[in-house]
Amino acid sequence: MISAALVDVPPNLGYPLLFALVGAESAGALVPGETALIVAGALAAQGRLSLPIVIAVAATAAIVGDNIGYGIGRRGLRPVLDRPGRWSERRARLLARGEGFFRRYGAPTVFFGRWLPGLRVFAAWLAGADHMPWRRFVAWNALGGIAWAATIGTAGYLIGRSVSGSLGAIGLAALALATIAYLVISIRERRRDRAASRAPSSRRSSPAAPTGRRSSIQSPRSGRRRT
Repeated sequence: MISAALVDVPPNLGYPLLFALVGAESAGALVPGETALIVAGALAAQGRLSLPIVIAVAATAAIVGDNIGYGIGRRGLRPVLDRPGRWSERRARLLARGEGFFRRYGAPTVFFGRWLPGLRVFAAWLAGADHMPWRRFVAWNALGGIAWAATIGTAGYLIGRSVSGSLGAIGLAALALATIAYLVISIRERRRDRAASRAPSSRRSSPAAPTGRRSSIQSPRSGRRRT
């Protein structure tokens, strides 16, 4: 197994190997990136690696890899799906549905997709192909990558020390904190979107300026006014 190589390499090579596996999986390659993070966390429990460095390396690799996957989806997958030919109408409908989905649920998909094996590999591709705004993708991707690296790396560390009830408690607590952070940022983002959507509508609904009364001044051709 590829991730088992982490056990036999010195620390100065273990970190680059961890970065390569996590980054490749995040970019869309079918390699055991999450398994490598668990193994690295277990090695940190044995004193062979440093847990803070393991988490930092994994988080950075996840963010970099996801951005590569986003670029592949936007510049590689999207042109293929937009190409005219057989089933072009069906592909167009699927893209329209995908864009609508990522407009509404892009943030939770990118954030929570880090913990789901299949979605973790292809979420960045789908976000890029469906034109999810890059800035929004980067923000939620970074938050998810850091939270994922912290929870999975800590789980591997605790597994390396001992298998006890504290593992589940700490893992749930870390996931709860990540969920709370997601909810807080999501609520703020929705409020900002609502405020932005109300601004132009209020300008459109503002009453028109009252028209002036018809001038009582008669043109010279109309003659005198009757008394």
